[in-house]
Amino acid sequence: MIRAGIVGAAGYTGGELIRILLRHPEVNIAFAQSKSQAGKAVSSVHQDLLGETDLKFSDDGSPDIDELFLCVGHGDAKKFLEHILPIHDSIRIIDLSQDFRLKANSTFGGRKFVYGLPELNRSEITNAQNIANPGCFATALQLSLLPLFANGFKGDVYTTGITGATGAGQGLSPSSHFAWRANNIQAYKSLTHQHLLEVGESLSSVSPKQIKPKINFIPWRGDFARGIFVSQQMHTDIALQDLVSIYKDYYKEHSFTTVSDHAIYLKQVVNTNKCIIQIEQEDGQTVIHAAIDNLLKGASGQAVQNMNLMFGLNETTGLHLKASYF
Repeated sequence: MIRAGIVGAAGYTGGELIRILLRHPEVNIAFAQSKSQAGKAVSSVHQDLLGETDLKFSDDGSPDIDELFLCVGHGDAKKFLEHILPIHDSIRIIDLSQDFRLKANSTFGGRKFVYGLPELNRSEITNAQNIANPGCFATALQLSLLPLFANGFKGDVYTTGITGATGAGQGLSPSSHFAWRANNIQAYKSLTHQHLLEVGESLSSVSPKQIKPKINFIPWRGDFARGIFVSQQMHTDIALQDLVSIYKDYYKEHSFTTVSDHAIYLKQVVNTNKCIIQIEQEDGQTVIHAAIDNLLKGASGQAVQNMNLMFGLNETTGLHLKASYF
């Protein structure tokens, strides 16, 4: 059995990891760390787990683990690895923050972090000791564009995407209160979203001529709890049926990414590790839609998918999840 430790286990992504790993046939949770909730029952914070586990939050971790998940804020993963818990070289790490995603930041303390998008780096992940889990918007953007750029696309992309309130984390802010979120949307970080950097590196890596992508991205805050829906528009000379074939062929060996022949919507993917893609064309313009759950395929589910690959398990193990369809 894989002994897993979770740092930052009281937050949204930490809670999702606990929910998945409690039902994972090859994993035991060795500890769930949270300084703010130390000593409390996990079910007192993640109240849906009442009757599911007697686990309590710890103030620190144990070195007797095989896999460490870092579900901490951006910048805090580096601090943790530097100062809080000595990590033996044999312990594998999956970091859900953005600290190690970019190539320039991927080596830290003698550890090399592999970018953990299985549909891009499956073989590297299989042999990795350390994984930088992709961002949620970055996952949706990349999965909807990777086959296109791998096929030589080099034009501009115009993107809008909307995300649920859980994408902002548990910390309170004026835009996270119900009175603000309900019946409301807002654009934010227009053309400057931090996930564009990792998206650019990945798309350039698959481009035959290492083309630097031109992605004009406007993200939106949505008035729902979870999920991401992105729509990307570009001009391409590839006919619709050929483009659909390119996408289906690219993802034919990837269990969690599916190309639909019909209109897609968010409820198909919420509470799953799936990404569903749809392609449309009109008057020479192509639109590529993608939907994911920001906390699962965009965070904790993808982290477990990466763990499965790292330990030689089927990547779907523990991730056969039911969509919240109704």
